[in-house]
Amino acid sequence: MKTKKAFFLVPYLAWIILFVILPILLILWYSFTDSSHSFTLSNYVTFFKNGTFLKMMINSFWYAFLITLITLLISYPAAYFLTKMKNQQLWLLLIILPTWINLLLKAYAFIGILGNNGLVNKFLHLFGIGPVNILFTDFAFVFVATYIEIPFMILPIFNAIKEISPAVIQASEDLGASKLQTFRYVLWPLSRPGVESGVQAIFIPSLSLFMLTRLIGGNKVITLGTAIEEYFMTTMNWNMGATIGVVLIVLMIVVMLLTNKKTKRKKVNLLLN
Repeated sequence: MKTKKAFFLVPYLAWIILFVILPILLILWYSFTDSSHSFTLSNYVTFFKNGTFLKMMINSFWYAFLITLITLLISYPAAYFLTKMKNQQLWLLLIILPTWINLLLKAYAFIGILGNNGLVNKFLHLFGIGPVNILFTDFAFVFVATYIEIPFMILPIFNAIKEISPAVIQASEDLGASKLQTFRYVLWPLSRPGVESGVQAIFIPSLSLFMLTRLIGGNKVITLGTAIEEYFMTTMNWNMGATIGVVLIVLMIVVMLLTNKKTKRKKVNLLLN
């Protein structure tokens, strides 16, 4: 029996070693070497001493935070009301459907929508406004990124709220708790695992976005993901690009550890008026 289990583990372990562990080791090796393959820490010294890289890191965190926050503010009410609606599977299908479309196609579609001759400006032209420069702005980048990421926030929150027994909510209301108290002390704590999963699914990928920064941000939005692409594809400085990649991986691990942190349960006394 153990032999069979070990046999079925072989493809999984081979995949992990070839496509996860070895690439990470390769990136680490490049980050600790120079162009002549000699060991050096100069790449990391340059990263942490150069204000440009630090600014990119701050920008990455800021945009990822902004995208995650806006996505959460939209997705939580949407997921909650979705649990109250009929034909939930149909609505879930409509939410998931955009994720089936290639990211590049969606980016080019928004270029057509937000461009100077796009649908938005044509609509504004009816009111004598425009053309408004919407494309290649921070707003356009955050808007498009939020739209693309919303399904990945709604689904885990929906599943978490769906698992909450209606009797728990009813009991809170029967005991005299207001809707705000019910949300704060019952609904939010019980749905928090779904929120944390959604935050991980949004914040971590948002740290390394580069395609949208190019196509929608027009190179005006500079993040660590943009810098990695620049060093690997344009300047061909793979050592510096790998260094930025290692820093980004560490930041992602930190975010995962923070969002996975288990909080102790506390007894809460509801002050009922």
